[in-house]
Amino acid sequence: MKVAKQRLDKQQVYEQIKGHPFFKGVPLHEEKQLFELCEIKEYAQTELIYQANQRRDGLLLLLEGSAEVYIYDEEHDRIEALEVIQKGELIGFPTLANFLGVSKSNKYEEMVRVRALESCYGVLIPFGVIQERWEDEGVRDYLLQQTAMRLKDIYMSLAEQVKITRQLSESNHFVVRLQDIMVPAVSVTKEATVQEVSTLMAQNKIDSIVILEEEKLVGIITKTDLVNRVLAKSKPYDLRVEYVMTKNPSTISRLEYYYAALTTMLLQGFKHLPVVHEETNEVVGIVSLGDLLRKKNENTVRTLRRIEQIDEENLPSIKEAIYLVLETLIQDKVPATHILEVITALYDRLAVRCVQLAVDSLRVNKGLTPPVDFCWYTMGSSGRGEQFMMTDQDHFLVYEDSEAGQRERTDEYFALLGEEIVIYMERAGYARCIGHMMSNNPIWRGSLKTWETRQRQWMLQATNDNILLAQNFFSFRYLYGSLRLNEKFENQIAQQLERAKIFLYRMASEEKERTIPNLDHPIRSLFRLDRKHIDIKKEILFPFHHSLQILTLSHLIVAGTPEERIDFLVRKGIITENFATDLKTAFEQVMMIYIKQKWGGYKRGEKASSKLTFTHLTTREKEELILTLKTFRELQSQMLGEFSI
Repeated sequence: MKVAKQRLDKQQVYEQIKGHPFFKGVPLHEEKQLFELCEIKEYAQTELIYQANQRRDGLLLLLEGSAEVYIYDEEHDRIEALEVIQKGELIGFPTLANFLGVSKSNKYEEMVRVRALESCYGVLIPFGVIQERWEDEGVRDYLLQQTAMRLKDIYMSLAEQVKITRQLSESNHFVVRLQDIMVPAVSVTKEATVQEVSTLMAQNKIDSIVILEEEKLVGIITKTDLVNRVLAKSKPYDLRVEYVMTKNPSTISRLEYYYAALTTMLLQGFKHLPVVHEETNEVVGIVSLGDLLRKKNENTVRTLRRIEQIDEENLPSIKEAIYLVLETLIQDKVPATHILEVITALYDRLAVRCVQLAVDSLRVNKGLTPPVDFCWYTMGSSGRGEQFMMTDQDHFLVYEDSEAGQRERTDEYFALLGEEIVIYMERAGYARCIGHMMSNNPIWRGSLKTWETRQRQWMLQATNDNILLAQNFFSFRYLYGSLRLNEKFENQIAQQLERAKIFLYRMASEEKERTIPNLDHPIRSLFRLDRKHIDIKKEILFPFHHSLQILTLSHLIVAGTPEERIDFLVRKGIITENFATDLKTAFEQVMMIYIKQKWGGYKRGEKASSKLTFTHLTTREKEELILTLKTFRELQSQMLGEFSI
């Protein structure tokens, strides 16, 4: 629903822009006269600010909200965003060129439209005012600065769009942002009645309504909710909606992509998802599962449905279904980090289902239930959230300490459960770990006290074998079980690390022997070097992960994906935001190369390998690889410097 406009007080707006470069440096009475020639403009969310072919009479200075400059492709019913205008920026630069007489309007300019992304207002500064102020050097400098900044933003936006959309089919929707396909959300307050909600749904031909309190999302109610929670239970129609709504529903950012919303809804089992502004968290729209599914072909829909409905019978077929989604994402040129997010979510769903089936199997076949709370963790590439192809199993079990007389029975149950988990994961397509780092191995399961003793032993006896075990262990990620127990487990590890400086020093010393290679040479010189290939896992990703791991462990962060660890280091002031951006970009680039290489080898039927031959890379990929190695080496150097190595 569009937000109703509120009439702004002109004096308040004047106070807001007083001293702006357009008015600065002139006497007060003259400044007021110039402002009187300007016009205050207000726009509701999604309202057009400028239509195509509409004459622009000046520059619009945006004082609140944001707007989008775009081209509407009528033939394919598609919007191509050119740039987003934020608070304090100007709209109408192309017509400024016309005003200066340096260009004339053309057909492409006439296609451009501008719409409000949210409720906004601004001041229209007529060209007559600009002409009066044109001789002022401060005004010209300001406009030059604004033009330069916007030109940079447009180039970055176009580069991103070209990278993502190149070679995509006209019907592709996976890389469309939600702000371009969402529909306006209809809202009510908690005091609205069920009758009022039903009437609104019928009038607007919609299946869901969001509930707001002081403009903040507090709930959602759907047509299905009305049937199941009101009609089926014979509740009165004058019942307030707060008693039947779903409280605090999941949301998604308007800047997220189509596939992120689709995956979220399928995995979490709901059919309507409010879309929110990434900064204010205000509801800006809504997407439904039905609308999203209609935008993909039948084969993709069937694949996603198979993953949604994992059971023991179809367990072996899920790997193939996930691979079909992976192939679609790769073909659609989806960025590597987004591919990992989607595929990790699907693998997590599969792994958790294997654990649930194992628990059910012991209950049904042996009459056994968990004697105490437990947690199940994944490790390795899965633990880091970067598993895109199904590899071998890496996981462990932690369970609550038992009373003295119950310990043997508890240990026996979890020995059986560990074996059942391995069996079900094997049925799903996960090979057994060659190093036996699985829950059926006694050294990869145990009570809290057992794990405390085990970790202390690793840290006191810092042998190469124990360091290797610790490196794999510290890539863990909680997937299933008691949240309370998980919190105790992580706190226990953090307490151990406070007394483990020597162990971390030994881990760092080991990494000094595995320095990330330096390929900082012109591309042509690569082929004069002795080496013709590089092992992405052993020589790039492992040193990167270990450096990040050791650096965060030294600050008592015991778990997290690479991105989460990088963000922590920024918050603690250990690395700069600029360096964090470089690290994330480098990780994105090397993972994209790795994903394409591994998937290509799989499709060609080649034996799995992480070795990358330089001759198989494009010139751009080689350049990106060189920059990636340089960035990762900088992280490694900082980690070693933390321990004065």
